[in-house]
Amino acid sequence: MFPTVARVLELDVVSRGLPEVVAGAQHLERPVRWVHVSELADVADMLQGGELILTTGIALPEDREGLARYVRELADVGAAGLVVEFGRRYFDSLPRALVHAAEQRGLPLIVLRRELRFVAVTEAVHALVVNAQLEELRSSEEIHQTFNELAVEGAEPVEVVREVARMAGAPVVLENLSHQVLAYDTAGQNAQVVLAGWESRSRGVRPQGRTGHDPRSGWLTTSVGARGHDWGRLVLIGKPGSTQEDAVPQAASHRHTMLVERAAATLALNRLMVRDRESLERQTHRTLLSGILTHALTVSDVALRASALGVPLEGRRLVGVVLRQRRGPLPAALEAQARLRDFTETAAAAVRERRLTALVGALDDEAVGLLVSLGPKDDEHSALDGFAGVLRRLVTEQEDGPEPVVAVGSSVGSVRDARRTLVEATQVADAALHDTPSAPGTRSASYYRLPDVRLRGLLHLLRDDARLQTYVERELGPLLAYDAEHNSQLIAMLRIYLEQGRNKSAAADAAHLSRPSFYDRLHKVERVLGVDLDQVESCLSLHVALLALDAVRR
Repeated sequence: MFPTVARVLELDVVSRGLPEVVAGAQHLERPVRWVHVSELADVADMLQGGELILTTGIALPEDREGLARYVRELADVGAAGLVVEFGRRYFDSLPRALVHAAEQRGLPLIVLRRELRFVAVTEAVHALVVNAQLEELRSSEEIHQTFNELAVEGAEPVEVVREVARMAGAPVVLENLSHQVLAYDTAGQNAQVVLAGWESRSRGVRPQGRTGHDPRSGWLTTSVGARGHDWGRLVLIGKPGSTQEDAVPQAASHRHTMLVERAAATLALNRLMVRDRESLERQTHRTLLSGILTHALTVSDVALRASALGVPLEGRRLVGVVLRQRRGPLPAALEAQARLRDFTETAAAAVRERRLTALVGALDDEAVGLLVSLGPKDDEHSALDGFAGVLRRLVTEQEDGPEPVVAVGSSVGSVRDARRTLVEATQVADAALHDTPSAPGTRSASYYRLPDVRLRGLLHLLRDDARLQTYVERELGPLLAYDAEHNSQLIAMLRIYLEQGRNKSAAADAAHLSRPSFYDRLHKVERVLGVDLDQVESCLSLHVALLALDAVRR
């Protein structure tokens, strides 16, 4: 954020000296950290780099080698430039050896054709330097305050990326180690242009060090990770072919370096703080799936973001899959979150093992959703059946509860219809969750589809219909009210009786009751509902009502 040599030459106090650049014109963007007035030939020993040297040249060497050595020492120490005033030693031109050496070493060499008060120049430039330092301090304070607040609030990666793009005024992308986009903000630019061919472009940008600038692409990148384990890279996209200083318009490299490194630290810290939650990949996939189901994202946005994640959706067959775990004892909230996270990662592992292409993420507190993308040569049944088999094997190996329910929607041919297949899969999963796990070979595949859930599936499709809800209340309302008032389990006894095919002996065994006790409970059910459980039609009506009750409660 220091003034450049070019900026110094534009100052009124300097322009009155009629400055003329005679060498190193292509390096006028060098920052000027300080102005140093000296007539010494060995002034380089007193410099630290970034100084603009003002001299009349009265003590410069006369020989060619001495002038070349003088320039070489200034260049080696990192001087910003050399300004020589005519009138004391030189009058119309500088020695060719001096000009040639400066051009060879890329050191800006300027002559002043009119005499100036050097003290006025130093005061003016130092005022710029001090103001720049104050501005840098303000900018640094703003950056640190902003990202400290984001870290304390546990901001999501997309929020951190959005803030970097706002402060830099340029597109920003957070990618994983496989160069797949986890989050991005285009800063108002066209997302299609920013993310086009991202993986191949990103693989070609490999600056040295954890933070580095690639002049060819204009990218400023920094690694993201902590404790020696990097998991991503933050990319600030500048102009191709630019230097680091002008990678982003009207901004200096130091500020942007500080900005991306502070943002990377915030991302790494937040990941450590939420290490018991889902991975960033799963978060990103979940956001896309949620956007599809809630219409929060447009079709083009979904396709673009998914493609950047390495999951192409356009021109492919899409199949919605919903996974649920059959209920056991209700776990504590934190345990339930951990179980869902592990289940999601297990599903992602099954996708990888089968080499499928899919979005995988949690849909709610209990379900994991997938949007499987199949190519023209992929067999749908083989892909889904193989995935279901691998998933069950992985769950069994982890000893992580009962066999999961794998529900599949109808395949669709466009991103626009992706919501329909996901919603259908959700409905099938809800219905299949209450189904008794089938013995091998009783279904045509290792997963459920709408025909497999039959009546239960139909009732789940109709669960929001007021007429179905009215039917449930008419058939079972008195019994539900009796259970609530007397803290009894008559509705459960009725369910067991019907699920055992109206075999009272088998039902009593299933209920772990003596036969007289179970029969007594059935008589209470008959009295409360005013029905005869020996009549097939009455039992059929009650069984449908129980299935509908399950659907309504879901």
